[in-house]
Amino acid sequence: MKTLRRVERDEAALPRRAPRPSELEEVDCPACEEGARDPFVSARDDLHGTPGEFSFVRCRACALVYQSPRIRADLIERYYDETYLAHSNTRGPITWGPLKPLVERAFGRHDQRKLALVRRAVSLEAGQRVLDIGSGAGSFLSRLVREEGVSGTAVDFKDLSHLPDYPGLDFRHGSAGEASLEDESYRLATLWHVLEHDYEPRRTLAAVRAALEPEGRCLIEVPRLDSLSYRLYGQRWPGLQAPQHTILFSKETLLRFVEASGFEVLEYLPYGAFPAYFYLFAGAAFQVRVGQGLDFGRAALPYFLGRALAAPLLLGERRLNLAMQTVICRPRS
Repeated sequence: MKTLRRVERDEAALPRRAPRPSELEEVDCPACEEGARDPFVSARDDLHGTPGEFSFVRCRACALVYQSPRIRADLIERYYDETYLAHSNTRGPITWGPLKPLVERAFGRHDQRKLALVRRAVSLEAGQRVLDIGSGAGSFLSRLVREEGVSGTAVDFKDLSHLPDYPGLDFRHGSAGEASLEDESYRLATLWHVLEHDYEPRRTLAAVRAALEPEGRCLIEVPRLDSLSYRLYGQRWPGLQAPQHTILFSKETLLRFVEASGFEVLEYLPYGAFPAYFYLFAGAAFQVRVGQGLDFGRAALPYFLGRALAAPLLLGERRLNLAMQTVICRPRS
């Protein structure tokens, strides 16, 4: 993922030590730029096992929760190595063994859920332009282009243009603000789990707003802080995902931020394309493996077994506020 200031490509392995003070930066609120804040929660990298603790604070002015201090922008790329699933899907170094077909099917289902949300938000016609910010492995945008006949522009802070889903896509390396997006040219923009990673979220949404047609649509999905899974897991909530996640949005702060960025909210959904079950499963695993990281290959079998057992609960995912939230919006006149 996602839209950060562009940094030089760094192929070093994920750091296996706590960040040094010189590698951190104190920041003001990314939404309102106020400096006054209160401690909120301390998090560890339960997903990848990187040493260190990372502090989230709550802005006294607008109540946004954000990470401060955080990894400096010029160093954050090293925390997105080749095992980062959104950048590799099943083509990375993780060994899935005989469960690989199930894993591939799960990734395909994820893209299908994204497509369903797109079709809920907008009717696309062949030849129209679509924009995917934080495009990751590129499989969603590639599928959208194939199925709808649109022209796809992908933007990611990490140069992923070598991945197999990118031929035929217009890939732009950098942040949304650096991507030289043409004004009022895109019918649709999608930001799937981008803003919680973003070092410059106001600049990102300003660039997206300028790039959209006047009647264009924007889809934004992020984890939901005021959700059942956060209340259940607290410090072990997968949505913390420090140090990569730098902002934690509640429903209230997300809607306020989107509207303050010049968008009209058309629909708010208490769910997303990303499976809420992953947060339920990972949060339980993090309770046991505090700060040690999750071995995706070994976790695949219990993950799928648990999902089968949780199927009755997941039938109510769209009503239970489990973990995700999505906003469908358009540029405000």
